[in-house]
Amino acid sequence: MYILRTSCISPQKTHDGSYVQETVSYTGNKYNAIEPDYKGLIRPAQLRRMGKSIRMGIGAGLPLLKTIEKVDGIILASSEGGLEDCIKFLNQIENYNEGALTPTNFVQSTPNALAGSLALMGGCKAYNMTHVHRGLAFENALLDAILLFEEHKAETLLLGNVEEISEYNFNIETLAGQFKEEETSSHNLLSSQTPGTVCGEGSSMFLLSDKPDNAIAELTDVAQICFPSKEDMIKHINTFLDKNALKPDDIDTIVIGKNGDSKTDFWYDYVCDTLFDSQNKYYFKNLVGEYATSMAFGVFLASEILDGREVPEETVIRKSGVARNILIYNHYKGQQHGMVLLRK
Repeated sequence: MYILRTSCISPQKTHDGSYVQETVSYTGNKYNAIEPDYKGLIRPAQLRRMGKSIRMGIGAGLPLLKTIEKVDGIILASSEGGLEDCIKFLNQIENYNEGALTPTNFVQSTPNALAGSLALMGGCKAYNMTHVHRGLAFENALLDAILLFEEHKAETLLLGNVEEISEYNFNIETLAGQFKEEETSSHNLLSSQTPGTVCGEGSSMFLLSDKPDNAIAELTDVAQICFPSKEDMIKHINTFLDKNALKPDDIDTIVIGKNGDSKTDFWYDYVCDTLFDSQNKYYFKNLVGEYATSMAFGVFLASEILDGREVPEETVIRKSGVARNILIYNHYKGQQHGMVLLRK
C-alpha cells in the first residue's frame, strides 16, 4: 500500500512543518503536544466539549479527509483512548452517587470515539475500526489496512493513531519506574544512561491508497513479536526481510525508537550492531517522548525522509546516502516489538 499524504500533531511543531527549523526543547518527563488553532476546522460548540485526544485526532485526520472525495475506511490505533475523560466520568459516578451524570466524558473516553467522530465529520459511512493492543496497536492497524487492500475491499483509507498524557496513568507509570526521576532535557535524553524515559503524546495520520500514483512512499510490510530473546529478535528481523526479498545490506536507513531508558535501550544497540552497523540511522523519541503507539511518529518521520524533505538535525545520528529502503524498529517497554518497512 502507498502513503499519499501525512499529517501530525506532536510535541514538535509538525502541524505546520516548522519543526525542522525550530525544534522545541523540553526539560522534565512530560512532552505535551503542541496543538494548532482549530478555528475553521472544528465548530466552537463542538470544540468546547472535546477531550484532548479527540481534538488532536480530528486536527490531524480531518484535513486529510478534506483532500479526497471519499475514503473506504478509517482505521485508528490507541492504547487507551481518552483515559482522562474516562477518569472524570468515574469520578462523577462517585461524586453524584450515580445520579445525574453528563454523558460527554463517557462517550469521548471510549477508544473508538475518535474514529466515530472522524466518520461523522468527514461523512464516511464505510469500514470503521480502532485497534487497542497496547504497544502493538499501530502495527495491528497497519496489518488491518494491508489485509483490506489485499482483499480488494478498499482503494483509499485513513489510518493513524492518537495518545494523550493522562495524569492518572502517568502517575501509575511513574510509580512503576517507567519515567525518569531526575531532571533530564531532550538534548541529553538518549545519552542519559539512567532508568526510565519521558512521556509523550500526539496523533499521526496517513492517507493510504492501493495505487502508487502521486504517492510519497510505499509501506511494504509490518511485523511484530512479543517477549523475544536476542536470538529470536535477529531471526525474526531476517525472516521479515527475507519475506520481502531483502537482506540487511539492502536496508540503507533504519529509524529506531530509542528512548533513553537504560533498562531497555540495549535492544536497539544489539539490533543495530548485529544487522545494521553502517546504515543511515535516525532517532525520534528525543523529539516526541515515549508512548504506546509512537511507532506512528516513526513512520511519519520515515515518510518525510523518503519524500526528500528535511528532518530535524536532532534526529540524525548517521547520514551518508540517499534513503530508499527504510526499516522502522520500535519496542514498547522491551516487551512488544514492531517493525515497519517503507520503500521509495
